[in-house]
Amino acid sequence: MLNEIVTFLNNEVSGCNAVLNTAEVGDSSITIDAKHIKPACVALKNSSTFKMNVLQVISGVDYPETSEIEISYMLASFIENTEFILKIRVPRGDDSNLPSVESVCDVWKSANFLERETYDMLGVTFENHPDHRRILCGDDWKGYPLRKDYVVEKVYNGMVVDPEEKINKADIEFFAKMRLEHEDPTAVSGSWVDDHAWIDQDLSSKAKNRVAEVKAAKKAKAAEAAAQEKGSKDD
Repeated sequence: MLNEIVTFLNNEVSGCNAVLNTAEVGDSSITIDAKHIKPACVALKNSSTFKMNVLQVISGVDYPETSEIEISYMLASFIENTEFILKIRVPRGDDSNLPSVESVCDVWKSANFLERETYDMLGVTFENHPDHRRILCGDDWKGYPLRKDYVVEKVYNGMVVDPEEKINKADIEFFAKMRLEHEDPTAVSGSWVDDHAWIDQDLSSKAKNRVAEVKAAKKAKAAEAAAQEKGSKDD
C-alpha cells in the first residue's frame, strides 16, 4: 500500500517529493516536503482509494545532530481498515526563529490539540491554527521540554521546578556512557545530547571525542578503500 500512496502523492501534489522509508524494524513510513503537508493531507482524506478519514496522532522527534525536527502524522482509514505514518522534517531553528508548518485543523478537527502539544513540547508552530497556544505548560513557560538540549527553569513563579536532588542524572548521562563503551559509538542514538548542561562535563568531553575519533577512522578507511579500488581499475 505504501508504494501506491507514494505514487498517488507525487501525482496529486506537485513538488511534495514523497519517498518511502522502508524500516528493517518497526513501521515503514512516507516522507514528503514539509511545505506540502496540507495539500497532501487533503488529497489523502479525499482519495476514493485511500479514504484517510482519521488523524490519530501527531508526534515529533528532535534531531539536534542534523538541526531538524521530524513530525509524524499517523493517519488511518476506518473505512478501509488501513493506517500509515506520514512524515515531514523542518529546520530546528531557535527561540527567535521557530520552525513553522501549515495547520491541518480544517482537514481533521483532531489536529487541534495534537498540533498544540507539538508546539508546546517541541517548539514547532502551526500556521492558521485556530487557537495556537501551549496546552500542557503555562503560557509563560520558557523552552520546549522534548528538545534534547532542553534545560528546565530552576524557578517558576516562585516554585523550585526541578531540585538537583530529584534530577535523574543517570538517565541523562546514559547515552554518553554508551558512546564510550559501545564498539561503534556512532551507532548510539539517545534522548539527550552529550553537551547537555546537566551531564558531567568530563564525561561529555570524552564521549564527544570518542565519537569524533571513530568518525575520523571510518572516513580514513573509506578513503583508503576508494584509493585501492581506483588503483586496481587503473592497473
